[in-house]
Amino acid sequence: MKNLKIIFMGTTEFAVASLGALLMNGFNVATVVTVPDKPAGRGRKVSKSAVKQFAEQNELPVLQPANLKDPLFLQELTQHNADVFLVVAFRMLPEVVWKMPSKGTINLHASLLPQYRGAAPINHVLINGETKTGVTTFFIDEKIDTGNIILQEETQIYPFENAGELHERLMNLGARLVIKTLSELSTNEIRSVSQSKLKGSADTLKTAPKIFLNDCIINWQNDSAQIHNRIRGLSPYPCARSFFIKDNISILFKIFESHPETKEPISEPGEIISDSKSFLRIACKDGLINILSIQLEGKKRMGINEFLRGFDISGYRAGTIQPVSGT
Repeated sequence: MKNLKIIFMGTTEFAVASLGALLMNGFNVATVVTVPDKPAGRGRKVSKSAVKQFAEQNELPVLQPANLKDPLFLQELTQHNADVFLVVAFRMLPEVVWKMPSKGTINLHASLLPQYRGAAPINHVLINGETKTGVTTFFIDEKIDTGNIILQEETQIYPFENAGELHERLMNLGARLVIKTLSELSTNEIRSVSQSKLKGSADTLKTAPKIFLNDCIINWQNDSAQIHNRIRGLSPYPCARSFFIKDNISILFKIFESHPETKEPISEPGEIISDSKSFLRIACKDGLINILSIQLEGKKRMGINEFLRGFDISGYRAGTIQPVSGT
């Protein structure tokens, strides 16, 4: 394994787990490629990616190209003469990059490909109410998430698991799969398979595109399971949203945690049922959504008891207002 020279490419905490696993298992990481530092937060302080912070802590060299086709960057990559590039939570690579290493460029994806190709697989499997998901390693090719699959690991999705919790489990599961994949690569045991062979003739491919703000707005005309799945699929970030509406007042709120209650509809969708002390339920198509954790715009996240102590909910209903376009 130490003879396998690796260039690692990643950005987020999800990628840090795999990079850490490489180091702990004695792999030779020649250099790390991540995004350039950029201003973040209200103070616009220059921020390093999670991968860069981890790489610096472990004294790994770091490259931060603004342009992946920059000749100087390509020259630096070539000089390393790496056997394989490993990509986890990074950008789409140009062909000149992913074709460079002799043993190919491997990507870790947080779904059971070919299902849920795209930028947000963890969110979309929950929004769609799936009961299982997993992680996949595959060889990158010219399209997004379509290359030959190397290995997969499946896991159950729990009924009330949210995107943050599933992210943590898949992050660790993925790190273990990366080690298994590279171990097999180092001994020439890899036997990859085309994604077309894993898709049955009756299968419909589900995609996982980037989440935009409009995707976060709750439609109270939907049924309780759909709404609950959207809430947990977007929690804790970017978070499902709605509006408290009364007369000419409209207040944005985010929902972090909910419990669906299926029953014969007793109210119009969007109507609020609350004792103003301990519970807040919002009517939907086939019952109610019991709100457990909430945040008003510009305020902190609160449990529903604390929220109701400081906010008079009487007279409000929940509604949908189209937000300004953006992410």
